[in-house]
Amino acid sequence: MEENQQGEQQEIEQAIQPIVEMGSSTIRTGRGTVHVLTIVGQIEGHQLLPPTSKSTKYEHVMPLLAMVEESEEVDGLLVLLNTVGGDIEAGLGIAELIASMSKPTVSLVLGGGHSIGVPLAVSAKRSFIAPSAAMTIHPVRLNGLVIGVPQTFYYFERIQERILQFVTANSSIKRETFTKLMLQTGELAADVGSVIYGEEAVELGLIDRIGGLSDALSCLHEMIEERKSGAAPSP
Repeated sequence: MEENQQGEQQEIEQAIQPIVEMGSSTIRTGRGTVHVLTIVGQIEGHQLLPPTSKSTKYEHVMPLLAMVEESEEVDGLLVLLNTVGGDIEAGLGIAELIASMSKPTVSLVLGGGHSIGVPLAVSAKRSFIAPSAAMTIHPVRLNGLVIGVPQTFYYFERIQERILQFVTANSSIKRETFTKLMLQTGELAADVGSVIYGEEAVELGLIDRIGGLSDALSCLHEMIEERKSGAAPSP
C-alpha cells in the first residue's frame, strides 16, 4: 500500500516538475496528446532579467519546441500567451520555430500579447484571443546606448521590416493596416503605437477567432484528427 502511494506521489511530482521549471505540461487523452506551452511575463533574451521579474527564457523554449516537433507521442501544441513583450530576437526566434512546425499548433492570447508577443500570437497555424485580451503594437525600441547616426536608424528599419513581414505572412492583416497601427500617435501616453482588443484583433485579421481554452483545444483536436486522417485542414 505504501509502495503504491509512493509511486503515485512520484508520478505527480514528475508531472508537476515541467510546469514549475518551464511552464509546460503534456495532456494525454483519447483524442490525442497535446503539449501546453505558456509564454508569460517578459521574453528573456541574451541578458538576464532581475529575479523579481516574471520571464520566459528562450533557451528553455527553443529545445522544448524541437522536442515537441520530433516526439512521436505528442500530436499538437497549444501556446498560452500572456506577455508584455521583451527581447526582439529571442521572441522572433521562438515565433519562427512555432511557425515552421509541421504538427498542429494553436495559440491563445489571454490577458495580453504585447509588443513581440504579436508575432508569437500569429505564429501558430490557428490563433485565438479572449474577448478581454489586449495587444500593443508599436515600433521597435532599444535599451541602453543609442548612437545617433544613420546606420542606427537603418538598423531600426530592418528590424521593423522583419516583424512586418513575419506578422503579415502568418496572419490576414494587411501590411498597410499593421504599419498604421504601429506608427499611430495620440493613443499611447508618451509613446507611438496602438492597443487593440479581442474583437478588433479578429476584425483586422491579426487573430483568427475569438475564444477561450475550450475553443482552442477543440480546434487543436480537430486539426490533429485531420492530420491523422490525411485530410486538408479547414480554413
